Amino acid sequence: MSSAQFIAADWGSSQLRLSLCGATQVLDERAGPGIAALQGRAPADVIDVAIAPWRAAHGALPLFMAGMVGARSGWVEVAYADCPADAAALRTGLHRFHSQDHAVAIVPGLACINPQAAPDVMRGEETQVFGALALQPQLAQGRRVLVLPGTHCKWVQLQDGRVLRFQTSFGGELFALLRRHSQLAGNADAGHDADAFAFGLRRAHAAASLTHVLFEARSRQLREAMPAAVADAFLSGLVIGSDVRGALPLLGWQQDACDELTLIGAPALCARYVDALAQQGYPSRSLDGAQCALAGLRALAID
Repeated sequence: MSSAQFIAADWGSSQLRLSLCGATQVLDERAGPGIAALQGRAPADVIDVAIAPWRAAHGALPLFMAGMVGARSGWVEVAYADCPADAAALRTGLHRFHSQDHAVAIVPGLACINPQAAPDVMRGEETQVFGALALQPQLAQGRRVLVLPGTHCKWVQLQDGRVLRFQTSFGGELFALLRRHSQLAGNADAGHDADAFAFGLRRAHAAASLTHVLFEARSRQLREAMPAAVADAFLSGLVIGSDVRGALPLLGWQQDACDELTLIGAPALCARYVDALAQQGYPSRSLDGAQCALAGLRALAID
């Protein structure tokens, strides 16, 4: 008898991560294109091809999916669950249907009115949040702030395991646009320069606003012979430093808060946020985003 119980799919804009899951462990993994890279292919067809070997070996297992697969541009648009929301709200909001004899469930995502009194949404990050709570149950106790760096960084306010509200930062996408489509840095393949990044953090902390320091990434190349690769890291420090400086006051988080902040995401990007938070006096720790996403899907599948 097969030990496989379900398939977890973390399907974002840029990547599809598939995990063949048993009761307590991952039995196999596969990857595929993100929702934004399907090039006209139907999501159902992409999934069908990707999991065909598993279906042949284990039959039509249930599929639990999170991320942009539930967006308007995804497989099926799934309505957001409104905040405040806990894990039960995600279970209630699961959109269920069948495809190729597989029972499919797509996580709904979350919507809120953010600290600036504007509508805000997330898809995929909510599964990471509740996966983090499954992995670290102490995070479901008291007041917490979780930070999910990425293309659109999410600053999430929790109270006793419920997402109260969150604030989205455009920093990740802004940095990508500036480095590829402006004259500020223009070196997308450069390695990370820690000293230049730290300098960018300091400049962001001292600046009136991000717009008043961004051009330094260009002017320091012209007047101080800053190499383009160094300017790239400096620009990253400016954007991330400004993000950190602006976000935490919105959530009412003080430097004397008793609990450290928790970062969830890709380790390399989280490390930059750890440095940025430390520079402004905030202790933090990091959890791997892929592991949290899988833990969130597992909690939904097995509960």
